[in-house]
Amino acid sequence: MKNTLPRKLQDLLTDLTDREKKLVLSAYEAADEALQGKMRSNSHPFIEHPLAVAHIVCREIGLHADAACAVLLHEANRFQTNKVSELNHTPLLESFRAEYPKDIIAIVEGLNNISNIQLQEANLDEERYRKLIISYSTDPRVILIKLADRLEVMRSISILPPAKRTMKLMETMMLYIPLAHQLGLYRIKSELEDIFLKYTEPERYREIVKKIKDTGPQREALVERFINPLREKLDKEGIRYTLKARTKSPYSIWRKMQAQQISFNQVYDLFAMRFIIECDGNHAQEEALCWKVYSLVTEEYEPDTKRLRDWISKPRDNGYESLHTTVKTSEGLPVEVQIRTTRMDYIAEQGAAAHWSYKGIQSKNTLTEWLNKVRDLMQSDEEDKYQHADIALGEILVYTPTGDLRQLRAGSTVLDFAFEIHSNLGLRCTGGRVNGKMASIREKLHTGDVVEILSSKNQKPTADWLNFVVSSKARSKIKQKLKEEEHARAAVGKELLARRLKNWKLMITDGELYTLAKRYKFDNLNEFFGALGNGQIDVSVVKDYILRKEEESAQEHRTAGGHPEKATTATAASGDFLIDRKLQGVELKLAKCCTPQYGDPIFGFVTIRDGIKIHRENCPNAARLRENYPYRMIEVRWKPKTEKPQDGDKGDPHKRRQG
Repeated sequence: MKNTLPRKLQDLLTDLTDREKKLVLSAYEAADEALQGKMRSNSHPFIEHPLAVAHIVCREIGLHADAACAVLLHEANRFQTNKVSELNHTPLLESFRAEYPKDIIAIVEGLNNISNIQLQEANLDEERYRKLIISYSTDPRVILIKLADRLEVMRSISILPPAKRTMKLMETMMLYIPLAHQLGLYRIKSELEDIFLKYTEPERYREIVKKIKDTGPQREALVERFINPLREKLDKEGIRYTLKARTKSPYSIWRKMQAQQISFNQVYDLFAMRFIIECDGNHAQEEALCWKVYSLVTEEYEPDTKRLRDWISKPRDNGYESLHTTVKTSEGLPVEVQIRTTRMDYIAEQGAAAHWSYKGIQSKNTLTEWLNKVRDLMQSDEEDKYQHADIALGEILVYTPTGDLRQLRAGSTVLDFAFEIHSNLGLRCTGGRVNGKMASIREKLHTGDVVEILSSKNQKPTADWLNFVVSSKARSKIKQKLKEEEHARAAVGKELLARRLKNWKLMITDGELYTLAKRYKFDNLNEFFGALGNGQIDVSVVKDYILRKEEESAQEHRTAGGHPEKATTATAASGDFLIDRKLQGVELKLAKCCTPQYGDPIFGFVTIRDGIKIHRENCPNAARLRENYPYRMIEVRWKPKTEKPQDGDKGDPHKRRQG
């Protein structure tokens, strides 16, 4: 018969007593019969799920056969009614009471009670959910089984439809990962986090995994260079050890990159050197040996004393024991170093349950002692640091109306969410519906919110939006759009000014425009042109400014004894010019770039410092000047030359005509 049993069940039966084997087989047969015809999303028999959960419970967490039986019986009973509130009163469970020990039935009832918890009631709040679990279950093994159940679901999450997959991912991050951390089940916690990242940020996940793989040879070389100077010292002390390079999990790397806004290559503690020391002595001997290794390491490498963590003298509440420090290598690279014994490492990897199962010790008393510790941990009112890690990191999880899960920074608003969906939607966003209620673009969101974005094609971003959005994407897109609109307004204003100047037959230099812009408290000409373009400033102020400057210039010229009435003509080295505009005290010069000669077609260009420069029409710079500075162009022509009179013609003109 054994050969026909599923492989996971065969593995569960290994090393069990005859009584335990009988109980597990009986529970399996009950579940297999009750679940006949029930399928998973991948069309496989549903019995695969409870078998896998039972295997995790026993082989990965370390509970006994009674916990495996409870998993199978709970799943068998779960399909006997459509009302979760009646799970503890089904005929099947009543039949189980007569066949199985009371402690197994108590675990089944605890699992049924947790099935009664509605996530809406818990509101995806880890603290509230933890209290609900405690209130609905008196046996701490129930909590561990629920974690095993969620781990199996996450390992199989690819088979779920998108909407359900999204919900499971959010529940896992908000409820189960904090529980795993609190109970010291670090390996399970890390695996849940990595799966979460794989499905919520697939591109980032693949990128980080690839970089971890690509940088593997470099880490191996660094490990070798690190241990070389220490080998002789450790051997001389007779210390037996294993050195491992523990690479951070993809999720831990991603989380640090997000929190510190750094790249993969800037994560300096990408991996840690872990000394695992062989020691068969008591705790005092283990502690002394760990500190001895610490002293050898810090003799060779400079330690950062601020980063020393002693969890051997005083282990964490969940049983974690290790020495942590950071040292600087001869190359100047910071490296995290962890020092622990084989026993400590086993416990750290397997979780607090490993206390009683290390080296095969499976005492009922020590298991009970540890389970009581689990209960104490769950009921502790002490604030758990990990519980608020995501808040410190700045993450919330928000749904679209179709069930798509989006991850945002804490404090994100409806407008941030709109930009997260699509940049164009953000730019047109007018508000939204949060959990069915109307909300403004400023309203802050919380994990679990379902948000529908409302938009209008007439909506445009304003500078005020930058005062309440928090995401870098939203800020970047808003600034970009505002810049584009500023340039568009500036172009309109620039064209308007050029047209008016031409009509007024006036000119103004860039320097004078900048002075005028500063007077109206604009930082640059683009902003000033934009204000002209949208009517914020009337273009007539430019005309008033030019006329006032001309009047001031004329006044200065008159005071100096000049003759403004003759200023309509000016002379240069190569001839006289006529200008159609009334300009007082303006100097005219021939441009050196084209050196116009008398009779050449010419035009005038108003410079900032050198008055008006005369260019030939075919000057190499003519096209550029006309395109960029049309409002600084003026019409100029040569003054006609008069013929000199003959000697005999001097005197009375009438006489000249008679001759």
